[in-house]
Amino acid sequence: DEEEDYMSDLFLKQDVRPGLPMVRRVKEAIQKEEKQKEANEKNRHKSIKEEEKERRDLVLKSALGNENKGFALLQKMGYKSGQALGKSGEGIVEPIPLNIKTGLSGLGHEELKKRKAEEKLENYRQKLHMKKQANEQAADQFRIRFKTKQEERKMEGDLRKSQRACQQLDMQKDIDVPKETWFWIEPEEEDRKDEEDKEDECTSSDLSVSEKLHILTAYLREEHFYCIWCGTTYEDSEDLSSNCPGDSAADHD
Repeated sequence: DEEEDYMSDLFLKQDVRPGLPMVRRVKEAIQKEEKQKEANEKNRHKSIKEEEKERRDLVLKSALGNENKGFALLQKMGYKSGQALGKSGEGIVEPIPLNIKTGLSGLGHEELKKRKAEEKLENYRQKLHMKKQANEQAADQFRIRFKTKQEERKMEGDLRKSQRACQQLDMQKDIDVPKETWFWIEPEEEDRKDEEDKEDECTSSDLSVSEKLHILTAYLREEHFYCIWCGTTYEDSEDLSSNCPGDSAADHD
């Protein structure tokens, strides 16, 4: 029989489904194709790197024999296979592993790459540390501002309390005009609904709230023997100095 053209329409249109009868030449063609695939698979050329790797792995997996001069010399010195090196047997048992360089990069490239990765990681850690410090500083500044604001509001309240006491005690002594204009609370200030949210009109002078509070409490102690922290009017200066803890809120805490 003439060799069949396997790419012809006659061959391609053959029904080769399982279970159907097949002509002899179609079966032979299929078997020939399968054998050709097996042959191609066996004869597939390996790359040089693959061959080197296979040979290297094979050598590394096999133990040293008497044909190795170094191993033969060790045996003459009393060494036995599986025994640790050294006179007392404290040395290594397995040979030092090989570190085969298979890449195309130059010497020191891996160390440079590793060093750059470590530097990048260190920079990232430093940024995280700086960010954490900035957040902590911002939180500390907020707490300080909040505490300062609270102290200022407390001093303003103590100043108003001292002004009311001063006005009441002065009027009891028939003093119609305060020693300083800000010693008394002006009438329009008492009508305010929210004194903490508005600026106090009595602080229009150059003195700060703490300075005014210190001056006014000293005046109340000297002139009226009164302590706003105790809320008590003493008989005289001797009674005040002996029974009053001090002339500030800190002394009374």
